[in-house]
Amino acid sequence: MTDKHGGDFGLGEDNVDYAQYFTGKSYLKQLTDMDKVDLAVSNVTFEPGCINNWHIHHAKSGGGQVLLCVDGEGWYQEEGKPALSLKPGDCVSIPPNVKHWHGAKKDSWFSHIAIAVPGVDVSNEWCEAVDPEEYAKLK
Repeated sequence: MTDKHGGDFGLGEDNVDYAQYFTGKSYLKQLTDMDKVDLAVSNVTFEPGCINNWHIHHAKSGGGQVLLCVDGEGWYQEEGKPALSLKPGDCVSIPPNVKHWHGAKKDSWFSHIAIAVPGVDVSNEWCEAVDPEEYAKLK
């Protein structure tokens, strides 16, 4: 782990465009040049206790998301399944059309590289916030 938040890729800028879908403060650093390649790869950094809302990466075919954990400790949870503890080196493959959330543990910064898997008719649906009582139970 580096001495800077965000891991080797850096912290990025305040994630103001998506702040309404996060509980707490997050930062976003776009890593790919979307004018040159059609692949969105971003470093997302969450302050301690920051998580995103439940959401779904829809796709008719292909699609989904890959998370490469690079710094700190966090959580990932699919609807109806237990939350998974994440640390640097972990990789999460999120199938399309699966409701899920991810973010930092209560006492740790957390960063992951988010890769949007290309597909047909892809879209992102933001849903409700994670129940704070359920999040508080995670250890």
